[in-house]
Amino acid sequence: MFFHPMDFLIIIAFLLSLWAQFRVSGTFNRWSEVQAMSGMTGYEAARRMLDRNGLHDIPIEPVPGKLSDHYDPVQRVVRLSEPVYYESSISAISVACHEVGHAIQHKQHYPMLVLRHRMFPVVRFASGIAPFLLLAGFLFHALNLIGLGIIFFSAAVAFQLVTLPVEFNASARARRLMVAEGFITNQEERGVAKVLNAAALTYVAAALISLLELVKYIMIFTSSRDE
Repeated sequence: MFFHPMDFLIIIAFLLSLWAQFRVSGTFNRWSEVQAMSGMTGYEAARRMLDRNGLHDIPIEPVPGKLSDHYDPVQRVVRLSEPVYYESSISAISVACHEVGHAIQHKQHYPMLVLRHRMFPVVRFASGIAPFLLLAGFLFHALNLIGLGIIFFSAAVAFQLVTLPVEFNASARARRLMVAEGFITNQEERGVAKVLNAAALTYVAAALISLLELVKYIMIFTSSRDE
């Protein structure tokens, strides 16, 4: 579109994102080969953690794919990828318990998760229309459209930034409860930390890319307005 010095930083952030994706996949594969001493599968660990936190009514479903694990707050169900659901590796129980961490957040009305849920309908609309507003604004040199696009894009960036503490908190809950409940030993916690930290890095990289893009658009907007 228009080359800008910020593009260099965005490219670097994009490369970081690619590296983060490779790292999470590699880390997951590595610790998938290490069996948990407890012998628990991802499903068993998730089920036990849900039950011990009073979440007996939340089901756990296996889903196809790799690293497709998630907690659905609308249906109130934990969905685990088949390798996580059925296997008893460090990777499997780490990912499973992380998703349960989100379910516990939901039950306890964790403020950042509540905020994220309230933002979602607005962000879904804003993220869909922002690219078209920005494109039209740059093509037709319409500052009002660029400004409106920036506002909508800001909502999407804010959503990604709010996601970061939600993910870090879920991982922290998982690690603490896994040790406390005896799902893993203190020695195995190192592997759990590596798996969860690698996954968290993907969210950090994605947020960084969006934030840099937002700064770029703001700088182009302000420079165009001054001309």
